[in-house]
Amino acid sequence: MIEKTTRCALCFPSKVTGDLEDCACDVETIDGFNNDQLFPKLQTLLESDYFRFYKVNLNKPCPFWKVQSHCGLKLCAVQPCSPNEVPEGIRSPSHNKYSAEANDNQDTCEQEKHLGAVDVSLSNETREALLSWSKHDDEAERFCVVDDEESPDSQYVDLLLNPERYTGYKGPEAWQIWNSIYEENCFNSKSFYNWLEGQCVEKRAFYRLISGLHASINIHLSARYLLDDSWFQRKWGHNVTEFRQRFDSELTAGEGPKRLRNLYFLYLIELRALAKVLPFFQQPSFRLYTGRPAEDQKHKELLLDILQQARNFPLHFDETSLFTGDEIEGAKLKEDIRLAFLNISRIMDCVGCFKCRLWGKLQTQGLGTALKILFSERQIEALKPKSSGERPSFQLSRQEIVSLLNAFGRISTSIRELKNFRALLAEER
Repeated sequence: MIEKTTRCALCFPSKVTGDLEDCACDVETIDGFNNDQLFPKLQTLLESDYFRFYKVNLNKPCPFWKVQSHCGLKLCAVQPCSPNEVPEGIRSPSHNKYSAEANDNQDTCEQEKHLGAVDVSLSNETREALLSWSKHDDEAERFCVVDDEESPDSQYVDLLLNPERYTGYKGPEAWQIWNSIYEENCFNSKSFYNWLEGQCVEKRAFYRLISGLHASINIHLSARYLLDDSWFQRKWGHNVTEFRQRFDSELTAGEGPKRLRNLYFLYLIELRALAKVLPFFQQPSFRLYTGRPAEDQKHKELLLDILQQARNFPLHFDETSLFTGDEIEGAKLKEDIRLAFLNISRIMDCVGCFKCRLWGKLQTQGLGTALKILFSERQIEALKPKSSGERPSFQLSRQEIVSLLNAFGRISTSIRELKNFRALLAEER
């Protein structure tokens, strides 16, 4: 059992402590678990080649309104990778590259071709129809838009060389993004705050996830703020004033501490998804494939260690408390939430700052993948070695895997940065 840490009276914000609403966990337990145990390992994993390269389309048009122009600030720019900067194993076609059996049993596959594999008897039209059905099945399970990796507009980005930090992107356009996320995705409610008051736990949880994501992004911007931009240096660091403006109870009409508590709620949701998805990554056929076998195996072992640690966390969010009423109403509510979050992921293509768009897309996709995992428990538990050619009941694309771990890495970093801000604020008193 993880021991609770003692919070001093001077630590800010003082209201962010104790038990979390709708959970059997508390802030102090999460702080100790994340900062002392999970965060260091997770940072090492995310620095590996498999997780640092993310393929994304930053040129998709906004589907909801006309974006006047992309942010002209130099800090908004994203530098895509040249082909030789991305490991060949990541760039190569994904067909069968995760399957050890497929790599080791090519002779068997050749024999099966001569035994009359079904595929050879299919017309081109039927093959296209099957691919379309498979794509439809994948889309029906997703909570977010996944960029087409084959599109010429999709490019690999090195996340380590394009870190999430303050860019100067703000004003009416930035507010329009968050207003749309909050006000236009509350299940067709006319008034957001009237909607939130007295809602069921499922809809309340949906709002808290979005609020927690918003809080996490604001922490990143405050922790990696541009403190000095002179001709001889560019210095990034913690901006305590910016942090206060976003989270101080007095400066936010009491909303700041609530936002931070929602961050902890988001952490629990994504942590629960990592614990649930462990069997998928434990499959012998799964590899973090970059084309470097020794490194790939080492990083898979680290990933499994992190996921097992997540599973061993003693105070997980209990997702069985959701959708416990009428089966038909529960199914409709699940679909409403899926479509609402799908809509939020589309809004990310309306962000004018390319770097903000990159990290917004990645983090919404990561959260969407976490929700997909939580709603696919039976399929994950049923994972078994499949016969040749049989499609697994649960799948994750490389995009989903990279976004899932990096999104949780961002939340984990936010929790860790709160410790830094508490220390900085305590020094001022």
